[in-house]
Amino acid sequence: MKQLITMLCMFLVLGCQATDPLSVKNDPKSEWWELAFVEPDYMKVWVENSSVQDITGKIFHKTGSGTAAGGEPEDGTESARGWTGGVGGSGKRVVGADLPVRIWVRWQSIVEQKTWQASVDVPEEARQLMVSSVNQRCPQTPDQEARFMGSVYLGLAPGGVVQVWVRDSCNHPVKVARVQAEIDPLGPSQGKNQGRYAYPVSEKSERYIQKFGIPYGSW
Repeated sequence: MKQLITMLCMFLVLGCQATDPLSVKNDPKSEWWELAFVEPDYMKVWVENSSVQDITGKIFHKTGSGTAAGGEPEDGTESARGWTGGVGGSGKRVVGADLPVRIWVRWQSIVEQKTWQASVDVPEEARQLMVSSVNQRCPQTPDQEARFMGSVYLGLAPGGVVQVWVRDSCNHPVKVARVQAEIDPLGPSQGKNQGRYAYPVSEKSERYIQKFGIPYGSW
């Protein structure tokens, strides 16, 4: 009798798993998460370096650098204001890292000709969303596979603003933190290239700033 009850329970559990519309059992998954950088439209940045500390205390250096995701739409709107350009772009996998607790970043704000640095504490809410985003399909689109990997997006804006997002199971960006960076007194490349920035301000950025200015306070 006990064996029969046990078998019935197993069949019930397996049956529930088989019919669960949000199951991710067969969805492809990455064993790592990614770190990506975002900039407001026209407000170009160059990420010099970044590092990550995970929940085990390990520190990973050189986890991402270079350009950030952004745009120059020239549509006549103030698209740089308030992250209206959206949150997107691909990042770099932080290979070997568990979930993040802290991220360090140093970047050049090209339109300001300033170099900023910041330490960002990643809240528990963000880690929970990173896990749930790959372990449950979106209830609104149960036929679509769940996200392949968890992501952290750092938005880098003039004035040293760092905005942090992760994505939920429906791929929507969720704001989880905002940090004020500090000026790096050594300047670009920590003073190793005679104060030169990675590249000049683009013509499109110059035209936008002449017309609308830099929208400090909107990020």
